[in-house]
Amino acid sequence: MNTTIWTRALRHSYIGHALATLLLVQLLMSCNTGVETPLRVATTPWPGYESLHLAQSLHYFDADTIRIVDMVNNNQAAMAVRNGSVNAGMLTLDETLLLLQDGIDLQVILVMDISNGADAVIARPEIISLQGLRGKRVAVDNGTVGAVMLDAMLDAANLQVSDILPVSKPVNEHSHAYLTGQIDAAVTFEPVRSELLKHGAHILFDSSQIPGRIVDVLVVRTDAISQHRQALVKLVAACFKALAYQASQPRDAAQRIAPYLGIKPDEVPAQYSGLILPTLTDNHSWLAGPSAQLNSTASNLAKLMLQRHLLQNNPPISHLAQPMFLPANAP
Repeated sequence: MNTTIWTRALRHSYIGHALATLLLVQLLMSCNTGVETPLRVATTPWPGYESLHLAQSLHYFDADTIRIVDMVNNNQAAMAVRNGSVNAGMLTLDETLLLLQDGIDLQVILVMDISNGADAVIARPEIISLQGLRGKRVAVDNGTVGAVMLDAMLDAANLQVSDILPVSKPVNEHSHAYLTGQIDAAVTFEPVRSELLKHGAHILFDSSQIPGRIVDVLVVRTDAISQHRQALVKLVAACFKALAYQASQPRDAAQRIAPYLGIKPDEVPAQYSGLILPTLTDNHSWLAGPSAQLNSTASNLAKLMLQRHLLQNNPPISHLAQPMFLPANAP
């Protein structure tokens, strides 16, 4: 396997630099004026993260305490967490492991979702099997989620990276690339997954075939915890409260969530069909105690990533799970 294809590079794009600079200037200005800065949380368009926007829409927290920073893709969000221009962020567990490997001290305070079909390999109708991807142009994001999915698909198809033509594109460009004939298939995820299906593409492989491998989490930089402890308590509680609202008022919740995903409200429910949203009880199992599920899941994922050259060394995960911000009871 060509290991250079798998090497993870959090790219310092112009947009990422500009955004990071702006946020750092704002932070310095706030410090200089003696005004306490809000907790800054990076997020990207993904149904599993939308409890955050829903909570904001319902005024479960205010901007003076918690500030949502919207990013175009996961690479930008990971970069913002890396350079400290945000205090916390919605990331995949594999992205979290990469940051830990590079010395960024993080703790997972909430498991947002487990992908169970929402990440997928989508292809043109004439490509009827995984083996049909041989020699085809396959779009894949630079992030590790794309690499993990592509690796699993290639393994299932008994193919090598050299058997396909990888096309490096961020997920937000996959639909355009498909519609303009630049690619034959894409390793992608919601809401792009549903968009491509509407245009006649079909699923060859999805995350339901690799259960528990793609997990989305809310991470916080350890150096931000002491300053933002109360805001973190409010943030986690607000996410659970928003999930409860979504379950009891699905139509109104869909109206509020749709703009952030760039879709119509009636398309929102389908976005969640490939996701498992852990409850508060589930989160206590994931994060609390010496047998916390997150520890074993992270350990197994790290082993896989090391084998596939997605990690260069074992990241420190013994103190990754942090249950202290979980409510004792459901809202």
